[in-house]
Amino acid sequence: MRALPLAAALLAHGLMQAASAAASEPTLRSAYSRPPATWPAANVDAGVRFIELGAWQPPAAIDALHERRLARLGARLFFDPRLSAEGRVSCASCHRPETAWTLNERVGLGQWAQAGQRNPPTLYAVQAQQTWGWDGRSLSLAAQSLRPLIDPREMGHRSLEALTDKLREQPDLASRLHALSGKPQEWPALVGQALAAYVRTLHRPSRFDHFVRGEYQMLSDLEIQGLHLFRTRARCVNCHFGPALSDGLFHNLGLAFYGEPSQDLGRHAVTGVCDDAGRFRTPSLRHVAQTAPYMHNGLFRDLKGVLHLYARGGGDPRLRNAREAADPLRRCAASVSPLLKPLRLSESDLRALQAFLGSL
Repeated sequence: MRALPLAAALLAHGLMQAASAAASEPTLRSAYSRPPATWPAANVDAGVRFIELGAWQPPAAIDALHERRLARLGARLFFDPRLSAEGRVSCASCHRPETAWTLNERVGLGQWAQAGQRNPPTLYAVQAQQTWGWDGRSLSLAAQSLRPLIDPREMGHRSLEALTDKLREQPDLASRLHALSGKPQEWPALVGQALAAYVRTLHRPSRFDHFVRGEYQMLSDLEIQGLHLFRTRARCVNCHFGPALSDGLFHNLGLAFYGEPSQDLGRHAVTGVCDDAGRFRTPSLRHVAQTAPYMHNGLFRDLKGVLHLYARGGGDPRLRNAREAADPLRRCAASVSPLLKPLRLSESDLRALQAFLGSL
């Protein structure tokens, strides 16, 4: 007769100990209301060159006066449709300030209403990259800024010479470029440099920037829960880390759609390396809540779809039949990044993650 009361007493004692331990553990808010270097350990795989999350501070220019002159010219050029062959499309047509310097459509429309190949990425923090474009084909921000102007599907010029001729036809632009270089053959390069200088000025601090600088009231409890998940069980920091919120690398998420009309092999088009088939750059998550739709092809209309993709461990690159399985390029396109793993995340976890992304 004494066993039941004893068991009940032991159970009550255990519950009291658990409650006491829980009460003594710091809450997530207290754990994160301190400098990032003291935050709980992040869940990062071996080999990942993790840098702790932090506030973004744009790097200072080596020649600040020259950079400001270029940026002023770039600001004028960025919104000027005369840079396009037909005179109707500007850089701002696909990189709009009101939508975090991107376009809330799957792809943009270039000259003569031609659809672009990929979703225009945001221009926030682009100077943190080492190569540019979804597939990393440009080796400088200036080269990437110039590339759409000489793409027949975008701004329509078929060569640098054609762009130079168009610039000569605009007296006000020609005089500004002449002030920087009296050699018209150098003007296209100057246009790229000016656009890049302007893009480097596009910085807007987020609530998360203020939070990591000590304004701890900037994030709600739900957002802090999402921050903790982002750094731990959700494994997001394996690719999205540092102040730029990107590792700058290329990963296969299982979205190459090999053999289908929407096929895009990403980095492979630049390198020709089989293992690069289906790999795309890790985008920065700065102001990500404003940059829908998501992925290189604008596949997901909202962040919920993106989070579900990662929760299930990426896309579905399964091979359809034996003939396709023998194709080495298809096998490469099916090699989803080992950093992607199925995750046990509840709907409340996903809501917290989405809330945190909104603070970025």
